[in-house]
Amino acid sequence: MIKYNLICKNCDNSFDSWFGSSKEYDKLKRLKYINCYRCNSLNVGKNLMTPSVLSSKNIKPEISKNDKNIEVKNIIKNYKKFIKNNFEYVGENFAYKARLIYYDNKKKSKGIYGKASVEEIKKLKEEGIETELMPWSSEKDN
Repeated sequence: MIKYNLICKNCDNSFDSWFGSSKEYDKLKRLKYINCYRCNSLNVGKNLMTPSVLSSKNIKPEISKNDKNIEVKNIIKNYKKFIKNNFEYVGENFAYKARLIYYDNKKKSKGIYGKASVEEIKKLKEEGIETELMPWSSEKDN
């Protein structure tokens, strides 16, 4: 297994990903299976990495990692609450409803949220329709 730090050349998002080998990374890149989770761009490449060496000076207590996880979950929970209170849920019809709103001349519609496949999101962006991906888990997972 090999871990690469990847960077999206469209939105400058940096993230880590594991691969079976460097050849596996090359194969997935060639087949266009590697994309940015934030903007869904395929324009992703390897970033410069430094090896991770453990010493007693740079070992952080596990509590800080847990605190960060709780903080991120709370931020996502607040975003979800805001979205539910201010946007209309359209379920699986997200791509269809997004097009209706985008091509409507009146543009007085309330914002929407719902479910769409990666391919649908890609097509919406190609049409100039702005969308955002949001991690969404059920309430019982939190």
